[in-house]
Amino acid sequence: MDRLIFEEDRAQFMVYMNNALKEFGELGKAEAVFEEPLIYTSYVSACEGHEASYLPIKGMDHLKEILEAKLEEYNEAVASMNLVLFNQAMEHVSRIARIVCLPVGSALLVGVGGSGKQSLAKLSAFILGYEVMRIVVTTSYNMNDLKADIQNMFSKAGCLGTEILFILTDGQITNDKFLVYINDLLSSGWIPELFAKDELDEKIGKIRNEAKSAGYQDVPDELFEYFLDKVRKNLHLSLCFSPVGDAFRFRARMFPGVINCTSIDWFHEWPLDALLDVSSRFLNEVEFPSQEMRDAVGAHMSYVHLSIGDANKDFLA
Repeated sequence: MDRLIFEEDRAQFMVYMNNALKEFGELGKAEAVFEEPLIYTSYVSACEGHEASYLPIKGMDHLKEILEAKLEEYNEAVASMNLVLFNQAMEHVSRIARIVCLPVGSALLVGVGGSGKQSLAKLSAFILGYEVMRIVVTTSYNMNDLKADIQNMFSKAGCLGTEILFILTDGQITNDKFLVYINDLLSSGWIPELFAKDELDEKIGKIRNEAKSAGYQDVPDELFEYFLDKVRKNLHLSLCFSPVGDAFRFRARMFPGVINCTSIDWFHEWPLDALLDVSSRFLNEVEFPSQEMRDAVGAHMSYVHLSIGDANKDFLA
């Protein structure tokens, strides 16, 4: 269902699911199978000081407690990030963390600008203990600069074993050729001619003993295979793209790795409860004659925000 973007398609998917469940008789009770919240994570047990175990959460309140503590830690250790952790945001953090904690796991986050893709990806990386890598695009940033940045990531992931989340937004892709490298990275893990021969020999020399103790033979091909496996295991991508306009469609067609070699997390429109959470956070800083009025203003703001979506549909029609 994560590949479906239209509400009617998702509804039809659920019709098929419910029909399929009927074949299981007593086992296929829809209320048990579709019980919400259906969130499994491995970071909750790790945050509580246990070994990371992939388990269902106890409830949304418990998950919120864990994530708010981690957000506070992030704000103190890295940079201040003013996030409101409503239910959908917590689901996205859990999804992103689940995708990128898998070996060779990369995420494609698709949503309009301002939906929180980058912030939630940064929080997920912090929770997993990954280093976040970004590129700083200027007017003169070109393929060679991108190549140098990727070389740096390969050195960290392959030689030092640093776990990295490389966050790339569509705004940073000033030249579609950048996606040639990204496509190679996602599909095979290797970019041809990324390193000169002497540079590659140096990298492989650094992991020679480690590879031999892991059971690899001391021959160039096997040592390179070990280096590449290590890079693929430790270097994860989080592509933050917007579905607005034609660019995403063209890029997905020209560079199939963007779709085929990532797990997609769609950032849909925020529902009413999320908007109420956000408005109440900001209205708490404003003085009102009564709490009742503050709630009414928050509800009105949320209503206006949702009504724009309906107006857009009318306008498109």
